[in-house]
Amino acid sequence: MSYVHPARSSRSRGAWRRKLLISAVVLLFGGAAYLVSIRAADAAVPPPPEGFELVFSDDFEGGAGSTIDQSKWLFDLGTSYQGGASNWGTGEIEVMTDKPENVSQDGAGHLAITPIGSGTSWESGRIETIQDFGAEEGGVMRVEGRIQQPDVNTTNGLGYWSAFWMLGEQARPVGATNWPGIGELDISEGINGRGSTFATMHCGVASGGPCNELTGLTSGEIQCGTCNTAFHTYALEYDRTVTPEQVRWFLDGNQIFSLAEDKVDADTWRNATDHGFYLILNLAIGGAFPAAIGGGPDANTVSGKPMLVDYVAIYQRRPA
Repeated sequence: MSYVHPARSSRSRGAWRRKLLISAVVLLFGGAAYLVSIRAADAAVPPPPEGFELVFSDDFEGGAGSTIDQSKWLFDLGTSYQGGASNWGTGEIEVMTDKPENVSQDGAGHLAITPIGSGTSWESGRIETIQDFGAEEGGVMRVEGRIQQPDVNTTNGLGYWSAFWMLGEQARPVGATNWPGIGELDISEGINGRGSTFATMHCGVASGGPCNELTGLTSGEIQCGTCNTAFHTYALEYDRTVTPEQVRWFLDGNQIFSLAEDKVDADTWRNATDHGFYLILNLAIGGAFPAAIGGGPDANTVSGKPMLVDYVAIYQRRPA
């Protein structure tokens, strides 16, 4: 979730829990066929890919209305980091809270981050991992989440801005005033109920520079017609086993974007990547990115539509 965005254009290993992922089952009974609908399953955290180890995960199995696991996550509260830019640096208008109505587990295996409000008065939620994670030299970091974007559309969802992303660890002590040089990796962003996702890396300097800020190095809009109504798997890999190094983005196991180290100068890449990152989940209202592609919120923007997170996981492959 970038500080400012102007306009910019298989997993097969997962075990399934509680309910099978079946859209329909035909049952034979007394010679008659019956079509039975079964809702999509919640997925267990997938085992590590071959050669990787699981270093962090949460599958949000708490009871309905329960808070986050505060041994893993902390709440970001208010409208900025201490000492940082107002409105989280993006122009978003909500106040982030730790209220259960804004951030809680739903009792069905999901984290729900829910914006509530109208007009210019909104409350929502933003959480980040306590621990930082990175790829060792000669290793790989994979970050994955199964998420349903808010169930809104371009009629009733203007201003919605959901995000699954990472920020360089050096942001913490100084309220992210050193952005974007310390690096930001946006695994998925959804805005304005558009049924799409954006993958982006931010780096370099705050305007222009090698990373085309304030837009960043971006995939542009990747269409995903059911991203607002169904769960999809979003993932990022930072691969330091290849030369030049690469960052790759995936949607449902399919690569949708990649960046190589030689896209920018060596210092810019190293400053943006060669360190730990903390993982962030949030749902903003308003801000420069939604405003650049459709605007919002407006009088038709509906309250109370959550981003649902089934699981998040971080895997590492250590150097050989």
